[in-house]
Amino acid sequence: MTHFHFGLVHAPLTPFVDGKLDLATFEKSIRFHVAAGAEGLAIQTHTGESVSLPVDERKKLLEIAVSQAGAVPVIANVSEAGTGIACDLARHAKRAGAKAMIACVPYYWTPPESMLIEHFAAIADAGERPLFLYNSPHEMNNVKIKTPVAMALVAKSKFIAGLIDVSMDWQFMIEVIAEAKRIGSDFQLISGTEYMVSAHATGATGLLSPVANIAPALIRRLYDLCAQEKYREAHDAQVDAAFLYRLFDEHGVAGLKVGSKLMARDCGQARAPLPVMDGEIVDDIAREMNKVASLTQEKRGW
Repeated sequence: MTHFHFGLVHAPLTPFVDGKLDLATFEKSIRFHVAAGAEGLAIQTHTGESVSLPVDERKKLLEIAVSQAGAVPVIANVSEAGTGIACDLARHAKRAGAKAMIACVPYYWTPPESMLIEHFAAIADAGERPLFLYNSPHEMNNVKIKTPVAMALVAKSKFIAGLIDVSMDWQFMIEVIAEAKRIGSDFQLISGTEYMVSAHATGATGLLSPVANIAPALIRRLYDLCAQEKYREAHDAQVDAAFLYRLFDEHGVAGLKVGSKLMARDCGQARAPLPVMDGEIVDDIAREMNKVASLTQEKRGW
């Protein structure tokens, strides 16, 4: 297996002005996340509205991120409905300088497990970079990456590096990392939510964090305490991070952009078909964010 340590990875937003990419603000956002302690940057995940970005825009954003991130590794999201399109993104990720890749199950389709294995293996081999499988059944027509599929991929491709779990199915998470250890793999389990105390206790060693767009210092503190297995000391940070996770899980990426603007980091509105958020919804989000005491310790602006 080609090793890549995932660590604490931020999932940046994609800034728009009148529906068009705001590349100057995107460059500022990359520098902000680097300065805020990100150990990696995932470009562009669902948090970054990847499904609303044409392939050429996805490639452009990746290239900019690599150019702005310095020594911080960039991880390319190469998820797509078609295996061929995903492989094209994977090959571009390698050329652009990405250090690793992320891929979820194919959009729209519900392929049998044998085809999931072929899909992911083709992406991994096309990009020749460590590939992290993204397991989020509630987003993907309840299609799951099950333990046998993950282990079959480990056996099939040396580039399969780990699994990012958004399901919060703790039984599954324990099972997949235990099976990886049983076969002697250095396969990594990554939490795709900010419930890091529970995730780390089950074996997760990394975190992919959308909430880092709002509260990077909070997420850094939570991650570091969990890495030291100081779960009691992490309690208050976990409570605040979980509150913010639930808030923005309810309001989605459009709401996360509202939160970012309230922190003086305006990334514009989300692209259609996501809703325009203004008026009472903005007030509601601001009111909820004001309940999070640790946000007073966060930097405002870029």
